Amino acid sequence: MEQLSTRKQEYVQEVEGKEPVETIQYIVIRLGKEQYGIDICNVDSIVRMQHITRVPKVAAYLKGVINLRGEVIPVMSLRLKMGLAEDEVTRSTRIIILKLDQQGNVGIMVDEVKEVVTLETTDIEKVSYDSKDDKTNFINGVGKHDGELISLLDLNTVALEDNA
Repeated sequence: MEQLSTRKQEYVQEVEGKEPVETIQYIVIRLGKEQYGIDICNVDSIVRMQHITRVPKVAAYLKGVINLRGEVIPVMSLRLKMGLAEDEVTRSTRIIILKLDQQGNVGIMVDEVKEVVTLETTDIEKVSYDSKDDKTNFINGVGKHDGELISLLDLNTVALEDNA
């Protein structure tokens, strides 16, 4: 079904006289006042905030583990991992369950899940970063959508344990 919709989209663009353009969908999240994008291919599910069981002697950004449908999933604070202020849990706080290649499933706490956007690859600027600035290591590009900029997260870098 996915291939059919992709072909249909390419056909529509060809009829309009445009070259087919690759698109990627991102979930837009909020951390503080900043917006970040997570590639939807990496998202397993989004759950409301729930009780997190603390695990002793782990990094401060690792909040603990949750039991989600019988599976124990580690949960990390994206705010603390990126060097921002401590999380403030509100009604809009969510845990996004990511399925990552090397780390398996991991949950990240975010302030709010805003929307799903579709970005064309032409609307994404790759970021070159200074190795001294830890926060930019987590960003692999910036997307432009409706006049706003969305920092696109590199989830494999975010999930690595040695870069806190």
